[in-house]
Amino acid sequence: MTTHASARGCGREPAWKRWLPNLGIVVIVGFCLAPFYWMVITAFRRPSDQYDTFPLPRIWSVDNFLAVFAPDTGFGRALANSLAVAGVTTALTLVVGISTAYALARLDFRGKNLVLALIIACSMFPGISLVVPLLKLFTSIGWINTYQAMITPSLSFALPLAVWNLTTFFRQMPVELEQAAMIDGCTPGQAFRKVILPLAAPGVFTTAILTFIMAWNEFIIALSMVNEKEMQTVTVAISKFTGSQGFEQPFGTQMAAGVVVTVPLVIAVLIFQRRIVAGLTAGGVK
Repeated sequence: MTTHASARGCGREPAWKRWLPNLGIVVIVGFCLAPFYWMVITAFRRPSDQYDTFPLPRIWSVDNFLAVFAPDTGFGRALANSLAVAGVTTALTLVVGISTAYALARLDFRGKNLVLALIIACSMFPGISLVVPLLKLFTSIGWINTYQAMITPSLSFALPLAVWNLTTFFRQMPVELEQAAMIDGCTPGQAFRKVILPLAAPGVFTTAILTFIMAWNEFIIALSMVNEKEMQTVTVAISKFTGSQGFEQPFGTQMAAGVVVTVPLVIAVLIFQRRIVAGLTAGGVK
């Protein structure tokens, strides 16, 4: 009996070892969410209490949100501009990215791996290094203060990620699917549209979400290519918020604008998290 009891005692892990991974998760999540929590709390403080360090607002107020949407801020127009830029960038990225990824996954030609490597290499250039040549180019062709001046660079940043993700996804799909469809009378194009594309929905959806978030959060290109208030995106509009007096820092207004910009993205990710995870992992196992 003593031997059996000792064996059971030796095989049982201490309680702290079982709780240690959970504690680590709590610490990491708390560290990541702390700035967002403080942004929300600051947004609901009164403007006179914006320097208060108490964990909760002493008096809850929506004055900062009302100030964000004041007519003179142009924040509503900036939201519409960001939605237009991010939406068009996402649509164009999917059209070009799906076609390119499918060709790289299905066609055999010399230098295919080199082409894919060059596409990925394009994403290694930092955005700030491209601002000066793009500014000179867009000035010479009259694109300053236009949507295309923001969409085109965002498209170049989003396409490498989209092509890489979708190529990996298409490679895991059996070629026999297209062959079976063509035996049933479909052309190659019809087999792609009616069979492959619906099955690729998780990967396409994940790419669309990631591309939209990337284009929505873009700042340096929009700041450099646009100098008219009516054309600026929401990230640029937030950076240009000013206080009621010369040297006043509008923390409350900026935090409220950050909540308005961030919360819809967070809600969308939470709603579609299963599809996003499915799309990210679908190409990992054949």
